Amino acid sequence: MEFFEVLRKRRSIRRFQDRPVPRELVNKLLESAFLAPSSYNKRPWHFIVVDDREKLKALSKAKLGASGLATAPIAIVVTADETKSDVWIEDSSIVAEHIQLSAFALGLGAFWVQIRNRMHNERKSAEEYVREVLGIPENYRVLCIIGVGYPAEKKPPHGEEVFEWEKVSYNTFGRPWKKR
Repeated sequence: MEFFEVLRKRRSIRRFQDRPVPRELVNKLLESAFLAPSSYNKRPWHFIVVDDREKLKALSKAKLGASGLATAPIAIVVTADETKSDVWIEDSSIVAEHIQLSAFALGLGAFWVQIRNRMHNERKSAEEYVREVLGIPENYRVLCIIGVGYPAEKKPPHGEEVFEWEKVSYNTFGRPWKKR
């Protein structure tokens, strides 16, 4: 699929078919993550691929809005060693986007569950909860969880309304960019 078509057609999918994702496709998703750029090539990330139904159900309770993980055939938890890089958030965000775009290009659906700076309940952060469920060491921070599978819903491609040209300035903030 042509790259700009992937960008226009990719949508967050939260409902999945009851169908496993072949390991070859999971490997492709991970390869796309490894190809992501990182600051000073430090590559601070570590991924946890989860296909265990009970763990997926537990992860679906990490925070509000994570329930789609309960039906996802797999989830990829994006973590990073914060002692390796002060920009682990940026590096990991690029990786997470690579995974989502690659999932769509491979005929899969995916959605991002934000974990960093979100709460599981009034006393525990979503990150602490995920860390407990998956046994993640303290120096690894959890950015997000990407639910992945074969889509059980269809969404239309993005239309022209997403192009917010008024949010682009030319040479100086506030000087409108003219799309010619």
